[in-house]
Amino acid sequence: MITITTTSELAAYCERAATFPYVTVDTEFLRERTYYSKLCLVQLAVAGDDDEQDAVLVDPLVDGLSLEPLYDLFRNENVVKVFHAARQDLEIFFIEGKVFPKPLFDTQVAAMVCGFGEQVGYETLVRKVAKASVDKTSRFTDWSRRPLTDAQKNYALADVTHLRDIYEFLAKELKKSNRSKWVEEEIQVLLSPETYVINPDDAWKRVKTRTNSGKFMGLVKTLARFREEHAQARNIPRNRVFKDDALLELASTKPKTIEDLGRSRLLLREARRGDIADGILEAISDGLKLPESQIPKPDRSREKLQVNPALADLLRVLLKAKCERTGVAPKLIANSADLDVIAAGGRDVKALSGWRAEVFGEDAMRLCRGEVALALKGQTVDVVSL
Repeated sequence: MITITTTSELAAYCERAATFPYVTVDTEFLRERTYYSKLCLVQLAVAGDDDEQDAVLVDPLVDGLSLEPLYDLFRNENVVKVFHAARQDLEIFFIEGKVFPKPLFDTQVAAMVCGFGEQVGYETLVRKVAKASVDKTSRFTDWSRRPLTDAQKNYALADVTHLRDIYEFLAKELKKSNRSKWVEEEIQVLLSPETYVINPDDAWKRVKTRTNSGKFMGLVKTLARFREEHAQARNIPRNRVFKDDALLELASTKPKTIEDLGRSRLLLREARRGDIADGILEAISDGLKLPESQIPKPDRSREKLQVNPALADLLRVLLKAKCERTGVAPKLIANSADLDVIAAGGRDVKALSGWRAEVFGEDAMRLCRGEVALALKGQTVDVVSL
């Protein structure tokens, strides 16, 4: 079991990995006490299972170790980088190294396209594809503590060794079913910087509220912006600044002084003084002066839709039939709200473009135009041209 602790060792491994068609990648990290994830371990494996050098651990917490050789491997487009549920891993590498692994293969996305259901877990794929099991006892350990135990190392390595079998199986299935383009299309959002950059001006969208009055929403916006900026600058979780329920209380009570903050029921004690208290009072002052043009207005357009209920029901039947036939999870194509939008005449829905249109969207539009009907034949529903 090899643990890489120097830049030269990592460079040697990555140089060797560049001679293989793919490399599997996983990470272990902590995020409970920080805004940004703290990378604690990187696991890598190339094809094969006999050589101890095929699968290794990389310790990024060792002083002096640079991940630049790994980033160079990520930039090498001759080697496929294989992850499972890659979003959080990619966020770490984008924030720390400003790099995306290309070409990318996400086995969770591929599994959904291949009929394994929505957001299938790694353990499920290991069991069904690799015919093995994963020891979960080390899953919630503190990965920042050193030395790592053998149990932790074995758990971490299993995340990339079994992934080789899963990747090879899914890649063959995609080629057989001619669905590789579907996965490539889904993965594009994972390779967009906008997926990982949080603009403090948009932080209010994360806050759930039932009140939509202008002044109230203006305060929600400025308070959420301050909280996001403060959390990012100090690398602490946003809830350590103040939680959503406290934010809504502040937007309602509009405290103007430190004494007013002291009367809050929900504000943390640390937030009633110092930088956070000053920031809250300034955010409230800014929110009260926010011009009408900058006050956020939640999108309520779907609430006003004139949905044709009969057509919506037919679309649900069509979606179920199409997904049963293709083995794709229905929610990967469209949810109930999307179907209502289509039934109300809306066309700005993902289900009507790309590979989703091929599976469902094209026939959905023909159904809306009255060009096809649905007919039951035995246990299946068929689309019949009129």
